[in-house]
Amino acid sequence: MPGVTRAIRLEPLERRHASDLLAAASKDLFVHTMQAPSEWSEHGFERDIEWVRSLPGSVAYAIVLTETGRAIGRTTFMEIKPEHRGLEIGRTWIGRAYQSTRVNPEAKYLMLRHAFESLTPTAIRVQITTNITNLHSQAAIEKLGAVKEGAMRKSRILPVSAERPIPEVRDWVYYSIVDDEWARVKAGLEARLAAR
Repeated sequence: MPGVTRAIRLEPLERRHASDLLAAASKDLFVHTMQAPSEWSEHGFERDIEWVRSLPGSVAYAIVLTETGRAIGRTTFMEIKPEHRGLEIGRTWIGRAYQSTRVNPEAKYLMLRHAFESLTPTAIRVQITTNITNLHSQAAIEKLGAVKEGAMRKSRILPVSAERPIPEVRDWVYYSIVDDEWARVKAGLEARLAAR
């Protein structure tokens, strides 16, 4: 659909995106996640990019603002299971200045369309998860049209950091979109993006 994807493009995540990601990020983005780089510097973001790229069953992308050509976040296909025709969209973060804009729905639209229409074989299930305390993320996932499946209790232990001096055990919330729902979700996303 013309006009649906105009704010961002997804590029394979590379070390060259590190300085942009450092500029777009803020430490508060990682309160609910385990995604923060171990060192808050360009070198730390480079190492984080290499780590994300090395994970098995994952394909990582930089979320690049079309207008400037600069990376403003990242996202991945992860837990890719071709034998079950399923995957997860995760390890996503977007700079605060671009949250509650068309950036997240546009990125999810591109990724979901690829999963349900272009993969061989196409996906029958796409999963999205988040920390039970991350209400902003839960609202964004629900706005996509994903179905809340429930929570896995004591699913993750968030590591110690400067912001989190004691490890925290958290429940994780699971959402999914299945192939039978894709036409509805796609139409909703296209209408939402066309209206912005």
